[in-house]
Order: sequence, then C-alpha cells, then structure tokens
Amino acid sequence: MSDLNVSEILSAAGVDNSHIVDFVKEWVEILEPEAIEVITAEDNDRLLEACLADGEMLPAGDNLYYSRSYAKDTARNESCTVVATHSEEDKGAYNNWRDAETIKASQLEKMKGAYKGKTMYVLPYLMSPKDSPFAKWAAGVELTDNRSVALQMIRMARVGIDYLSDLEDPAHFERSVHVTGDIENLGQGTDNDQRCFATVADDRTILHFGSSYGGNALLGKIAHGLRQACYDGWASGEFLAEQFMLIGIENKKTGEKRYVCGGFPSASGKTNLAMTLAPEGLEDYNVYFYGDDIVWLRVGEDGRLYGMNPEYGAFGVAPDTNTNTNPTAIEAIGPGTGAIFTNVAYNEKTHDVWWEGLTPDFPEDVDGWLDWKGERIADRPVEKQKSGKKEDAWAHPNSRFTTTLSNVPNIAPDYEEPQGVPIDAIIFGGRVRDREPLIRAFRDPAEGVYDGLTLGAEATAAAEGVAGQLRYDPMSMRPFMAYPEGKYGQHWLNILDQVKEKGGDEAMPIFAHVNWFQRGEDGRYMWPGYRDNLRALLWMLDFKDGKVEGTKTPVGYIPKAEELNLTGFKGSKEDLDAILTIDHDRWMQEMASREEHLNQFPNMPERIWEAHNRIKEDLENDK
Repeated sequence: MSDLNVSEILSAAGVDNSHIVDFVKEWVEILEPEAIEVITAEDNDRLLEACLADGEMLPAGDNLYYSRSYAKDTARNESCTVVATHSEEDKGAYNNWRDAETIKASQLEKMKGAYKGKTMYVLPYLMSPKDSPFAKWAAGVELTDNRSVALQMIRMARVGIDYLSDLEDPAHFERSVHVTGDIENLGQGTDNDQRCFATVADDRTILHFGSSYGGNALLGKIAHGLRQACYDGWASGEFLAEQFMLIGIENKKTGEKRYVCGGFPSASGKTNLAMTLAPEGLEDYNVYFYGDDIVWLRVGEDGRLYGMNPEYGAFGVAPDTNTNTNPTAIEAIGPGTGAIFTNVAYNEKTHDVWWEGLTPDFPEDVDGWLDWKGERIADRPVEKQKSGKKEDAWAHPNSRFTTTLSNVPNIAPDYEEPQGVPIDAIIFGGRVRDREPLIRAFRDPAEGVYDGLTLGAEATAAAEGVAGQLRYDPMSMRPFMAYPEGKYGQHWLNILDQVKEKGGDEAMPIFAHVNWFQRGEDGRYMWPGYRDNLRALLWMLDFKDGKVEGTKTPVGYIPKAEELNLTGFKGSKEDLDAILTIDHDRWMQEMASREEHLNQFPNMPERIWEAHNRIKEDLENDK
C-alpha cells in the first residue's frame, strides 16, 4: 500500500474527475511512486530548471535545450509494438495483434514497483481543440516517470487538467501508462528483449514499457493519435486517423483557400512538403502549415470531409534539415522557441548543436563537440572526425527536434479551428526513381483509395528488398494500422460514401499521386522539388475545378506541360516532359506486384479489386 494521499494530491491540483482519480490510484498501487505531480503547460519552466540542474538536459542557446537518450533507445521499434484486443478477428497483416488479457498481464508484471524512488508525472492532455467534434476521442491521461517526456508532451499536446474539465462522458478518456524501465538492461535487440509498447485498443488503454524515446514515450502522439484513433474511428464509424500532412494554399489575389492532406512513406518528402513555401514566380500564393504527421478526418454537417491535426507541436527528423530543404523548420527551432533537440551533436563549450546536412560542411573546429553518444569528436582518430561515413556520424540518423506549432512561421491562422478545415484533395507519394510521373489524378474515389492502399517507396538496400521494387506502406499507415487491412479499406470507402451521400460529388476531395524523385540515367533528380512541388498541387486543384483537362492514361490523368504554372521555374523543360509520361512496361510489372500485395489482405472490398482490374485491363489495352 502506498502512503501517498492520492485524492488529496489530485484535488489540490484541480483534478475532480472521479474516474481520473481512480485511474491514478490504481496505478499508484502498481507502480509505487515516491511522489506525484500533476502537470500543466505552466510547469514547463520549472521542469526545465530541474532538468538543467540535474544534467538531464543541457542548454543549447537562448531557450533551447539538448537531451540525449540511451544509445539503444533511439527510435520506434515495430517488432516490440503491438495492438491488443479481445477478438482475434482484429488481427491484420501489419498490426502485430496480441490477446488483450495476455498482454495486460505481461505488462503489469513488468511494471510492478517500477516507479519506486521516482515521481509519477500525471499528464492530462487533449489531442484536439477543447470544443472540437473530435474531442470525445482526443482526451487522455498519461502517467510517466520521466521529466523529459513531460516536457516534450507539453510541446506535442494540449497539457493540463482544464482541457479535461468538462468531458461529455467523464469516464471516456485514454488511459496511458509509460514506464522507462531499467533502460540499460532490457536486452534491446536480443532474444530476451523486454520492451513492449502495447495499445489495448478496445479497452482504450496504452501500456508502454522500456523506452524514453519519442513515439515510444510520448503516448499522445503515435499510440493515441494514430493507433488508438485509427481503431476508434473504425469502431465508431465516425472518422479516419491517418499519418498525413496537412497544408492550406491561399490565392492572395482572390482570397480563395484550398486544403490538401496526404500520406508519404519514410524519406518521401512529407515534412518538407508540409512546411513548404511558394516558389519563385508564384508569390501570389501563401502556403500555410497545419501539420506534418497526423490528420483526423470526419464528415461535416455540410457533407464535406474535414481534416484536423490533433498534435500541438512538431517532432521532426533533424538530419538534412537546413535553410534550403526546410527553412520553415529552421525558423521554428531557432532562438527563443523552447525547442528540444535529441541525439544531435552538441558542443559542451559553446552550447551549439549540429547534425549532418545542417550546413554544407562539418564545423571547422572540433573542439568541444560531442557526438550523439556523448563521445568527444576530438578523441577520434583524425580520419574518423569528418569522414562523412555512416558509422562516423556526429548526429544519430533519427535525431529529432521538438517544437510547438505556434513557432512555425507559416502556421495557419486558423490551425485551432475546432472542426478542422474542408479537404479539397488527398495525395499520396512515395520515393520512386522511375515509372511514377510527377503527378497523376483520379476522378473515382475508389481508385484513390486503391492508390493509397498500394502506396510504397523503393527499397534502397538489399536488406530491404529488390532494388526498384516497392516496400508497400498502405496510406503510409503500415506501422500504425490497428485493425485488418481489408476492413480498413472498407472504412475508407464508407467515409467517402458519407461524403457523397451528404454533400454530393462537389464535396468529394480529388485524389492524386505525386513523385518528386524521378531520376535520369546519370542519377540526377529530374524535378527540382521543395517549393516547386506547389506547381503540381495547383495543377491538381485546377483539374478538380475543370480548369484543365490533363492527359488521360490507364493510371490516371497527368498534366500537359502547358497546364502547369511554370512562372519562375528554373528546372529542365526536357526533364519535365520526361516525367509527364507513363512507362508502360514498368507499370505492367508494378501491377503484378500490387496484386500480390493486395492478396495478402482478406476481405479487401470488391470496389478496390475492381479499380485494380480496371487499371490492369486499360494498361493491357494500351500496348
């Protein structure tokens, strides 16, 4: 029995929801903390001071902070991540399904007494604006033993008991428990790996053991914002939760605003697109940032599909982020922003941070520089100090920065709009060196869903697969899928059917597939990318509006070169012509791979197979 007076501590912190009190009491008995603190965003400065005093964080400039995780705790781990429910019918190809009662018992055994001598931080949070139609699914309480996790959650979610003060159903909140564990003795990567990151979806409970890193520990983010929300949306029939970016595009002359969301597998340009700006020559457009990682989608009263970013911050990959690739992100993590850097290189003398790609060259003087493991660069053999080789990297390839959305310079003025924004277009894009043109659009929503379900990016090394063959990542949700893929495809069709039923064809978003990564025979990129990507999106919106007709192909409509707004464009017109064509033979090869991919999913909707077979037949007839 704990000696802590939990009710008194929670009451003094303003917690009067008996269901939250009972949840905390239950876990105090299991975890046995020495103290309890209920956290709000106002605790940020106090927690930072304590972390700095204890060396848990280090100063990295004006209101900037540096943290370092254990060397074997640097990324999400899909093999240790499970979705558990009470029905084996929820088992899919990708969700790593487990029996709920078995997982809960196993996690409970690992977590017993895990907070002895530690403080339990109680983080009430909301993954939406308070008065949002999504709020019912957005409320949660995370328990953690880690101050750094509390600080990062303050940046990534709306944290504070006031956000949960008037829940429609006081018992309806996500119950989330994070335990760091004996981090250096968990057998990471061995047959005796003790880590387990479980979303018990039909209990609306998250139990994560064995990490203090990112999505493993910030439970409002991936575990709640994607896996749990994915399940909730399907179980309720009310919404979709996707690993999407979301932007707004405003025509300054007309005042018209359009909204585009979409999914991209890893290393396919999602964050850079989410934070993009208008290119030279298109100064009549503003591009607004809404989010770079998660979008929840529901049908509004007017029949349109509305999208909202449930997160309150950005958790970005640092390497290759610079003033050219993503100037917006660089400004969002600048002096005074309160940004936290994790596992980048750090100078213990100047308090500067650095990562590969931040500048064209390494810092000239290695004095004071520590790599992501905390080891001095100056102590390395000279040939390993600036070799540029993967094994000699200064920053971890998955090193991160955390910052609040309000720091993003082109954050949309209405990013806290409770219902979200009406979606005009949904795009998918994977890194593909050939076959995929710059953009291809679809008029049939079922074909758009089919395209999302067959989304993938090229294998980049032998270990990942055959070069040129895709690693499929349906809707970019492969690591976050919470229920079977066939039912997932049907849920997408059901939501879009609601759009058509309530709003008609005019309310339906257009779907498109983009590819910024086609290469020439010499390996050069044939499209400039970055800000110029806006040109393809503007064509897509014109196509939706009937202002351009494009060229019909078996795999969708592609632009005619003259339909693109190329004012100020400095890329090669010859390369542009090349990436506005279809490689028939490569597409026939791809269709065979897609069929094999889809066949692994039981109960895939007939409308998806009809789209596949129609495209395949059109390609065969187009020889």
